[in-house]
Amino acid sequence: MPKKLRTLFFIIAVNFSSIFINVLWANDAIKILPKGTRAILDLRDLPSNSLSVYAVNIDTNEVILSWNSSTPMNPASVMKILTTAVALDRLGPTYRWHTDFYLNGSLDNETLDGDLIIKGFGDPYLTAEKIWGMLKDFRKRGVRNITGDLLLDDSHFSHPSYAPGVFDNEPLRTYNVGPNALMFNFKAIEFHVEVDIKNNRVNITQDPKLENLSIINKLIPIEGDCEGFQRGIRIVPNKVFNKLTFTGTFPDACKDFSLYRSMLSHNEYAYALFKDIWHQVGGEFSGNWRNIKFEALDEPFFSHDSETLAQVISNINKHSNNAMTRNLLLTLAAERYPLPATQKKGRMVIDEWLEDKALNRAGFDYDNGAGLSRHSRLTAEQIVEILLDVYKGPFMPEFMASLSLSGLDGTMLERFSDGELTGKLHVKTGMINHVSSIAGYLYSKDGKRFSFAIIQNFNDIHRGYGEEVQETLIRWLYDN
Repeated sequence: MPKKLRTLFFIIAVNFSSIFINVLWANDAIKILPKGTRAILDLRDLPSNSLSVYAVNIDTNEVILSWNSSTPMNPASVMKILTTAVALDRLGPTYRWHTDFYLNGSLDNETLDGDLIIKGFGDPYLTAEKIWGMLKDFRKRGVRNITGDLLLDDSHFSHPSYAPGVFDNEPLRTYNVGPNALMFNFKAIEFHVEVDIKNNRVNITQDPKLENLSIINKLIPIEGDCEGFQRGIRIVPNKVFNKLTFTGTFPDACKDFSLYRSMLSHNEYAYALFKDIWHQVGGEFSGNWRNIKFEALDEPFFSHDSETLAQVISNINKHSNNAMTRNLLLTLAAERYPLPATQKKGRMVIDEWLEDKALNRAGFDYDNGAGLSRHSRLTAEQIVEILLDVYKGPFMPEFMASLSLSGLDGTMLERFSDGELTGKLHVKTGMINHVSSIAGYLYSKDGKRFSFAIIQNFNDIHRGYGEEVQETLIRWLYDN
């Protein structure tokens, strides 16, 4: 072989080796956890394989950190990132739900001689305040007295048997409320508890006040500080969830203590709340309720439009509302497949979206879309892929605005409020027993933008240890 040719081959080989070594070094570098993170893992005796991390520079697509990033893990409420991203893309930020009112009878001199029909289409944000405004507007249409019954149609969504206590044996907790096409106020009730020192008793008030819910008060006032689990209160429901017994003791130092619980069936709750608010806006009604399936032939007498999807997903992501997310999943199904909407059809929409986007689905398990599940699985890489896709899409501003701002609002109100990282994170958090997660966008000290996901699955990781690990990683990324 000629000398010049041997020299050329030698130069190529050296350069190739250099490139190969640099690549190996780079791959090793991104697979080394920051020193502070390793210290917390060691301090808390947390195995390194309990942690999954993936971080990417949005502008350059450079992988900044990768640790177990392709391992499927339970993401808890970080799963809501996928549900809300798909909804924005498929429905658009200005999408609205409607709730329709029909008169089943004759209207004369502000009296409906017959029944009032309310048909729901899945509005996930019909709070008590919005229902008050809705009924006030309906009242302005010339209806005051309703002589018949309230007929409720929630058939837009399928209603399989749903047991709210299956997830964690806490059927009264508001985070366990199931979806419904006519969901009023998340089916939630606030119980305000306070000691009446003068009469040596404990008073319980409920908001909203529902006539078909019974409260048995067996609380005993005691002297003491306002502390302890539920301040000593034990709550026992009956089998059909229309009666609650409050037992135990309650300390007199508690001056402003409330508990939120979910009671009654969806239709029982809707009926009682309607009746209470209808009287507040000057209406008259003393009838009962029935569940029906109503096929409308004419336009509704009155229709109420919801807030836009962009506003709704802000409430979903900032406050991690499970019931709203479940309604959103069924809305995706209702807009894509024949009615009634089912969770299975909703999952089909999610699968189609991932396929259309050519996103990796290895190990993926969606379940109910809210993350309130023991079966959900996502990888940190998959989460970041979704975040990057949204960031480069047309509705990035609406999506980012829906995420919690560090130290300023939502589930991040009290985290990173030290000034340096305040407002630098747009994230979705997740936490259930033995799961702690966070994912979103970070604006770094040097003005770089990162997309990242951090998931930990380990015994008791939700008791604060997960947030300690997250803080070391986020502060390292911020300084990177």
